[in-house]
Amino acid sequence: MGEQLKFIVEHLNKEPFKKNFNLITFDSVEPMQLLQILNDVLAEIDPKQGIDIREESNEQTAKRMFNILGMLKYKPPGNVSDPSSFRQGLVIGNKPVIHPILHWLLQRITELKKRAYLARFLVKLEVPAEFLQDDVVTDTYSQYEELVEAFKTYHKESEQLKISGFSTAEIRRDIGAMEEEKDQLIKRVERLRKRVESVSNHQRMLELARQLRVEKEREESLAQQKQEQKNQLFQAEQRLQRSQLQLKDLRQTAADAKPESLMKRLEEEIKVNAYMVSDKLPKELETKRRMVQYLQKVVSEPAMGQAELQELEHKIRETNVQINQLIEKKMMRNDPMDDKLSLFRQQASIIVRKKEAKAEELQEAREEQLGAERELTQKNSQARDLVGDHVIRGDEFKRFVAKLRSKGTVYKKKRQEIAEMKAEFGVLQRTEEVLRQRHEAGLQQLQSVEAQKGISGYSDTKDELERVSAIKSELDEMKGRTLDDMSEMVKKLNSVIVEKKSALAPVIKELRPLRQECQELTQEYEEKKAQYDSCSAGLESNRSKLEQDVRALREENAQEENRYHYVNCMKEIIEMQRQRAVDEMKAYVSSDPQERRKAIREQYMKNIGEQESLGKKLRESQKAVRESHGPNMKQVKMWRDLEQLVDCKRQCFLRAQSQASIGQVIQEGGEDRLVL
Repeated sequence: MGEQLKFIVEHLNKEPFKKNFNLITFDSVEPMQLLQILNDVLAEIDPKQGIDIREESNEQTAKRMFNILGMLKYKPPGNVSDPSSFRQGLVIGNKPVIHPILHWLLQRITELKKRAYLARFLVKLEVPAEFLQDDVVTDTYSQYEELVEAFKTYHKESEQLKISGFSTAEIRRDIGAMEEEKDQLIKRVERLRKRVESVSNHQRMLELARQLRVEKEREESLAQQKQEQKNQLFQAEQRLQRSQLQLKDLRQTAADAKPESLMKRLEEEIKVNAYMVSDKLPKELETKRRMVQYLQKVVSEPAMGQAELQELEHKIRETNVQINQLIEKKMMRNDPMDDKLSLFRQQASIIVRKKEAKAEELQEAREEQLGAERELTQKNSQARDLVGDHVIRGDEFKRFVAKLRSKGTVYKKKRQEIAEMKAEFGVLQRTEEVLRQRHEAGLQQLQSVEAQKGISGYSDTKDELERVSAIKSELDEMKGRTLDDMSEMVKKLNSVIVEKKSALAPVIKELRPLRQECQELTQEYEEKKAQYDSCSAGLESNRSKLEQDVRALREENAQEENRYHYVNCMKEIIEMQRQRAVDEMKAYVSSDPQERRKAIREQYMKNIGEQESLGKKLRESQKAVRESHGPNMKQVKMWRDLEQLVDCKRQCFLRAQSQASIGQVIQEGGEDRLVL
């Protein structure tokens, strides 16, 4: 209970409640205020519950809280077995009822928020059956159910999207990048269109390009159709081969077998299949169903705490003990006839187990056969894709291997050349970057000089004019350029590339040892990083230990703080008692008779004197009663005798006055008397 109160106070002091309680103040809260705190927690889970309970009656509050707790699937603890007592405790704000509810809600507040949100849309409305007979109501209710199912689907998709890792910020960035690319492409298309418009017969060329694109798309679709037809043909050939193999096997079995053996084999297969269908598969299906039902039951129940788990373990242990006791009693009651039957039962169980094991082996063998057939089909398709319809064997396979080795050596050489070209490309990129930086530095310097001379923008204007003139000259050259000029330009570019290669060859040779050194440094970096990771893991474990120590010290600090408050309260109580004692002494030793009468001692002495005088009077009256007891008792006895005598005379008088009939027999005192 102390841990429960500590947990509740700790969570109520945090966001979003901020109640600023401690254990003493929370334990002294009034029932109505405790109900309001419970209502605030429920309002945090479901905003519809944000109501001041003073504005509604107790019945309305209890009904509303019962509904929300039932929707959240709250179950009272084991010590509250009577539902009526639980309802009454909730209505009056009883602490043993409210505290477990607060503890359960604060433990699962995030999960319960989600459950309350879903309950708004998934808890179906109960419509009476007589109303559902109306067509309009039935259609509306069916639409309502469809909307509920649609909400379930959308909610699942939303949860999957949240779990998948996509965020709206990343999607917005991607959309922004796509829009920028779109704008760039539009600008590029506009520039290309302007360039094309300056070329003669550009409409004709665009039409030809469009036709070329259409023909390429058609070629791709035809190639795809061709591939699909090849696949279909290959599958048909595979089916034909399987059918031929089955036909061959059937012919061999028909040629080798007799009708009796075939019938025997078929009967065995029928028995095996009948056992699988009627015995093994129903048992497995029933086992799976029980497992599914058990899992559904576990999922439907709320999360269990440590105390509930311990209680279940205790029940399991008790049940196991009872089962063992029953088994021992059964073994003690066994007679010889049961012992004889147990041998047959054991043999029957062994046979059943062997039968089940063989059935499982048969099932595994069948699955293995199907897997081998699928693998064979896959290997055949791969072989057909690699070498065509014909499968190579023998010398042809050796020639194919030799050819493959020669191609492998050529591939290694080409790969080495590609690696050298990639390295050269990296060097050229670095050179380009250095030259670009130098160019930018020169431009900045030129702009500063122009600003000093008062001709800012001169170089930009000059570059623009040169660019325009260069474009004009390029357009003029483009109009008069012929194929020979283009081939000459290609030759020059090739020669320039060869010269650049020859010039960069020594630089690449120098770069190779640097690359090797870079690899060594990378390896050393990886080793250092591994050391760093191990050291970081050790420090992290130490940090976790320190956090545990800090948590323990904080709990100890909280306990000491509670003890401090308790001691302060006791100190105040003792101080008040001491002050009362001082005041009593002052009043007792005071010379004023009025003050002395106010003293508690004087009041108690007065009461004692009164009680003593009353006791003295009672003792005197007791003594007088004791002295007069004997004569009084004699007088009482005399009065009783007198009363009996008077009663006897009355009866005799009545008997004398009564008329008795003649010949009547009267019995008195044991004698019979005849009256005439």
